[in-house]
Amino acid sequence: MPFRLRQIWQQLRESLWFVPLLMVAAALGLAFGLVQFDQHASASGTRRLPLLFGIDAAGASGMLTAIAGSMLTVAALTFSLLLAALAQVSNQYSPRALRNFMRDLVNQFVMGYFVSVFTYCLVVQGTIRVSHAGHFVPTTAVLAGLLLALGGVGALLFFMHHVAEALQTGTLVQQIVRETEAQIAQLFPHRFGHELQPTARAAAEAFAAVPEGWFPVCSTAAGYLQQLDAQGLLAWTTRHRTVVRLDVHIGDFVGNGQRLFSVRAGMERAATPAADWPADLLGYVSLGRHRNPEQDVAFGLQQLVDIALKALSPAVNDTTTAIMAIDYLGELVGRLAHRTFPDALRSDGQHLRVLVRTYSFADYVKLAFDLVRENARGNPAVLRRLLRALALAAGQAAAPHRRLALREQVLLVMACAQASLPTDYERAEVQSLYDELRPAWEG
Repeated sequence: MPFRLRQIWQQLRESLWFVPLLMVAAALGLAFGLVQFDQHASASGTRRLPLLFGIDAAGASGMLTAIAGSMLTVAALTFSLLLAALAQVSNQYSPRALRNFMRDLVNQFVMGYFVSVFTYCLVVQGTIRVSHAGHFVPTTAVLAGLLLALGGVGALLFFMHHVAEALQTGTLVQQIVRETEAQIAQLFPHRFGHELQPTARAAAEAFAAVPEGWFPVCSTAAGYLQQLDAQGLLAWTTRHRTVVRLDVHIGDFVGNGQRLFSVRAGMERAATPAADWPADLLGYVSLGRHRNPEQDVAFGLQQLVDIALKALSPAVNDTTTAIMAIDYLGELVGRLAHRTFPDALRSDGQHLRVLVRTYSFADYVKLAFDLVRENARGNPAVLRRLLRALALAAGQAAAPHRRLALREQVLLVMACAQASLPTDYERAEVQSLYDELRPAWEG
């Protein structure tokens, strides 16, 4: 899918109106089709099944009016339940988790179902005719409206179950984890162009380290860097024979006028004029009002950290929720621990073309555990869980330098425990667990 279409589709997927609008359009089409069908076939149906198709004009109009009114009432009730759920998620967990409810297909479908049935009934009711010349009752369409109303009862029951389940901590956390795991699986095996050959790497690193000659390309809008069109950017640099350096991370906030890219002539020394460089370069990035998990693994970790911090706050004081978030942080960091991280220097197969800013494994470890550890002072249960999460991640780390990053966090947790726990008993419990898990990060 082209980059711009992917951006538009992402915005539509995260809206509460797009799916309901499609369902309303489908309801209009269904009403029109059934009314057209009834103009030719309803008389035959009335003779064969009079109990189903033999309703008169007054009865049909009254039934459709009742269904339309009830569907609109239930739609308002559904919207109220959804707003209450959004408020609870924002207050108890994290405002960053609200997008998970807004892009939930079940929520969008149920909202659209009731509104579309309301629209369907209004349209069908408008086709009922009673006059001296004759009358017309779209009996098949009326029967379909009755079936849709019965389906609305099931949709309401399912929606109430879905909201109650979605508000559970485990469901919310698992949804964030699944989304983040999908991005890890997609991004880290992904190749942005080609890696440099070992023989050309030293020259490329020296070329990239020279501070002179870089032409700044500044943002013309403010927002969070959500996506980067990797293949389009690589093709742009190859076409212009330039080198582009991305000066911010995916997920960073970019201000209006802030440097977003830096461009310079390529190593082949035959670039197009500098005045043409930034002409369409900004078209290969997407800035938005908020962070998005697409291409942003750090955002998934940040959501779990936010949930843990909210649970550890004095206003909430929910140690169990914090422990659950820490468990899944250990799982995600473990997934990262055995991944091959993409190289920051990318080429088109021959020449250096793009320098990207990437997080190292140590950066992800700090993001996942630093703030949680600082807010867990004096809480022995959380400090012990941090040790278990770090041991879980260390068990999947094959490279020694990655185990070293995890061991550094372990030592910080132990220092926090020794400084903040008030009793010898609690400190001894943490020390005992440290001794038990030590082979995980020292093996």
